[in-house]
Formats: sequence, structure tokens, C-alpha cells
Amino acid sequence: MPANGNRPLKLQFGLINHEGRYLTAESFGFKVNASAPSLKKKQKWTLEQDSQDTQVVYLRSHLGRYLASDKDGRVTCEADGHNSDCRFLIVAQSDGRWALQSEQHLRFFGGSRDYLSCFAQLITDAELWAVHLALHPQANLLSVARKRYAHLSMEDGEIAVDVNIPWGVASLLTLVYLDGKYCIKTCDSRFLSNDGKLLMENGRATAYTLELKCGKLAFKDCEGKYLSPMGPTGTLRSGRCSKPGKDELFDLEESHPQVVLMAANGRYVSIRQGVSLAANQDDETDMETFQMEIDKETKKCTFRTSQGNYWALVAHGGIQSTATEVSANTMFSVEWLGHKVALKANNGKYICTKKNGQLLAVSDSTGPPSNPSSDSSSVSYDVSPSFCCHPLPGEDEQLTLKLINRPMLILRGENGFICHHRSSNTLDASRSVYDIFTLQFSNGAYHIKGVDGRFWYVNSAGLVCSDGEVPEDFSLELLEPGRLAIRGKNGKYLRGDQGGTLKGDGHSLSSSALWEY
Repeated sequence: MPANGNRPLKLQFGLINHEGRYLTAESFGFKVNASAPSLKKKQKWTLEQDSQDTQVVYLRSHLGRYLASDKDGRVTCEADGHNSDCRFLIVAQSDGRWALQSEQHLRFFGGSRDYLSCFAQLITDAELWAVHLALHPQANLLSVARKRYAHLSMEDGEIAVDVNIPWGVASLLTLVYLDGKYCIKTCDSRFLSNDGKLLMENGRATAYTLELKCGKLAFKDCEGKYLSPMGPTGTLRSGRCSKPGKDELFDLEESHPQVVLMAANGRYVSIRQGVSLAANQDDETDMETFQMEIDKETKKCTFRTSQGNYWALVAHGGIQSTATEVSANTMFSVEWLGHKVALKANNGKYICTKKNGQLLAVSDSTGPPSNPSSDSSSVSYDVSPSFCCHPLPGEDEQLTLKLINRPMLILRGENGFICHHRSSNTLDASRSVYDIFTLQFSNGAYHIKGVDGRFWYVNSAGLVCSDGEVPEDFSLELLEPGRLAIRGKNGKYLRGDQGGTLKGDGHSLSSSALWEY
């Protein structure tokens, strides 16, 4: 695992045939077809490489079964393991599409709708598949050869590949899928051109086809050359290579949330003064920025510094940034209190802010809680039962948490991405393509703005609308690895209903109210 604790993302994708339809694994009978017009759960495939022969791949469906072909070209998807009929070779084409060849029988897989087979001896258009990545499009990009991460270098006007830890919003890159190709978009909404320049508009020079080699990604430009880090700063641009080597290979890794925290004294929590944490700074720098890494099982989180160390509970309740490994004393429970949070350390005590700004985990509670919503005294929020405690934390135990590395917000739920609805002011939560929204912080709350500059709000019928002239407050709760919940000013969760409409009427947290971000 890299030094920053990020995990490489599983390569999940959809395969699109020559008719623009997705390869689909049906839930009954383990049948496959190419009939679906969009990428949803049944159209997702996971690539697994053979442990002995890296050229051989297996295609696993959402049901955990593997695509297979027999000697007569009959295609099924019911094998529950890696048998010989499941072994395929990827034959990449110059336009980025794949031909899938049965390694056992040396025939090619293709067809349309219910008429799929793996019996073609030659590659025609019917045997070619476009690759549509199914992972969340915002990630960190790691150079395999340099073992360094890509980030926007504002002063040089380029993407540089020269940092050990992907830190801050500059390291967040967005892959934009367009007509079978991908553009690389920076946090300031510019696109990477193959000459290394950043452009405001996408076009031929900013479009890349994805190729896979040994489980890694390569980006091929419109001239058939590949992106690679160049020079001492690792300027990301196309080189001279027409075949990808180690220098041209990349991993996509999950991007953890990075936050700044303001205490009740109005100052930021910082490590600028040394290893002990104190709320004593007035500006946001790397020293005041912390990466939240949420444990999948316990839902507790660690806070990592830009130097790679963790917050840790030490003797007498002190909090220091000295730990180099995760342990019980580096784990903290987060209680979401509307526009504030409270943190509880492993000793069962809340972290509180002393008069000198020092953070100590010594408090059960110091008094009545302040109103969790600073701008609406009529709003009350339920604390998640798993974090429920009495008495509630007082003002000195409450912190304002600001998410800094998602200025461009892309949300995906259990049924698809959130998009503007085609024919109304509501939002669709079940699309295979996504819209990019702008996230704006406002005194513990967030405003969400669409591409047209208008804001989200919840109307009287509980529908989330996207044509607001004035911003409305929402609260974010970072609850699981890579997933958050959003509450409206009425205290209810935003959820996608069965018809795909985004609503702000969720009374409790459920899978329909969790969003990949």
C-alpha cells in the first residue's frame, strides 16, 4: 500500500458494442446480452488478471460469476471460478476499443442483443468493445515508474508528477468520459492537452483512449503517443513512445476527504507549533489540513497530517501528531451535529479546546450544547444512534469541519449518478452519466450549485430542485469510506427514490441516502 494509505481502485467498467449497447449479465439464468442503453449495476464488469500469466484476464459480473466460452462459441456467465473457458486475451485496437479473444479456443467474442457468441476467427466491428470505466471519476493519479502523484501546479500551468502524498484540492483529478474517450480535468476546470498545456475547452488534443497493461492504465492521445511524466518536475504530457512501458503506466487511487477544523475560539486546528495539536491559526495551509481515513468496519476515522503522521491520544488526554501506524489510540468517533462535529477519542472522552487552543480528550461534557445549526434555531438534528451519548457535547467540544478537496462534486448513489433532469427543475439520481456540481462552504454548511449557476433546494413537496436563485444550506456527513450523506435544512436526508428522483425526505440513514463522492 502506498505511503499515503490510499487503495488502488478496482478496475470496473462497462463494455459497449458496435451498436452502442452495454454487455449485461442478467440476474436470472446467468445469461448475457448486449441490450442495455446505459451503464448500471448489471452492466458492470470487474477485470481480474491471472496470477501466472498477466496477459490472461477474467471478466467477473456483478453476480460474482465469470464470462466463459466453450468450443462451439456458446457464451455463458455462470462459472464461479477461474476455469479454462473463462480465460480471455485483450487485443487492443488503435481507437482504444478491445477485442476479447478466448485463450482456450482462439475465437473472438462479439455480437448484438441476445445474439452473442465467441466464434469469430477474424476481428470485425461486431467483435469490438468500447471501455467505459464504472468507478467514481474523481481520484488521485500515481505514476508507477516514479512512485509520485500528479497534481495541478498553478504557478507552472501544468500537471506535475512530483509529490509523495496527494495533498489538497490540487491533487484531485476528474476523468471526463466523452464519446468513448477520456479527458483529464483539474480542480480549476481545465483540461490536459497532449502537449502538457491546460486548456479551458476540451477537444481532439485533450481526448485519450484508455489501455490496460498488467492491471495499470495508460493514456493514449490522438497521435498514438502516451502520457508520461517528463523532466525533473514530472510534467504530464505525451512522449515519443508508441507503446506503453513502465513510464507510461498509472494507478488510479481513491481520494480520501481532506478537511480543516475550526474550534469554538474561531481558529484553525494546526500542527504548525509542533507535534501537539492546537486551535491557534488564522489561515488554512497544509499544516491545518488533515486527511480523514474512515474505517469500513467501525466507521471510526483517523486524521493524517501532510507529513504522513496520525493524530494520536497520548498520556493525560493529549492529542499529538506522532503516530506512524494506525492503532486504537489513533481512531476517533465522529458525531455529526448539524453544522458542527464532535470528536471522541479512544478513552471515551470528547476532544475539547482549552483557552490556549490546546486540544485535549478529557471532557465528558462541559455544559449545554450550542445550537447545532447556527442560522436556524427551529432545526433539530438526530445524532446517529451508533454515536448517541449523553450528555451532548458542549460548545468547547464542537468543531466546524470544512471539506476542502471536493470543489467539484460528483455524486453516485446505488442506482447511478446525480444529474439535472432533462425536462424539469428536479434532479435525477439514476443516470449512467454525471453532472459536475460546485460545492461551496458557508459557516459549517454547504451550498450546492449546478452548471447554470443556480442552487439546490428542497421544495415543499420534498423534491430536491436545482433552480434556486439564492443558496440553501445543506449539511454533509462523511460516514463511510468514499461515501457521504447530505441533510437538508429540514434535518432530513437526501435520497434517491425507486423512480430515480432525488428527494430530501429521508427520516433515517439508508443505502439510498449514501453517495459516493
